[in-house]
Amino acid sequence: MLKQKPYFSVRLGRLHLDKRNKWVLNPEVLKKLLSGKKSVKDLKDEDFQLNLRQKMVDMKIGLDIASLAIKKQAEKVVLITNDSDFVPAIKFAKQEGMIVQLDPLRQDVAEDLSPHIDLLRSVSTQDQGQ
Repeated sequence: MLKQKPYFSVRLGRLHLDKRNKWVLNPEVLKKLLSGKKSVKDLKDEDFQLNLRQKMVDMKIGLDIASLAIKKQAEKVVLITNDSDFVPAIKFAKQEGMIVQLDPLRQDVAEDLSPHIDLLRSVSTQDQGQ
């Protein structure tokens, strides 16, 4: 289990259902609609998903980073995300002397995140032969 790995923390938030827009098209179905490969009359129930968002996780992780930095409990933090909401926490950590490594999940790094990181590395279980 991920949370049992050494030097690793998992932060969970709560799920929030958007009550104004409960159902949304699956991203792949939306692409097909926009490209004309699928028509509206061909839509099925399974082409939709609940519009759920996880809340509070960014704030929890940001507070963890700030706490580690200010207490000098770690020299380096590795963030596995591509979310620029972490820029304030990253800037704070760096001001406190912490090294910030980013794993953007094999995506291009978000433009406003890039100038604030020290190291960049994407790793997957495939890289480790698992």
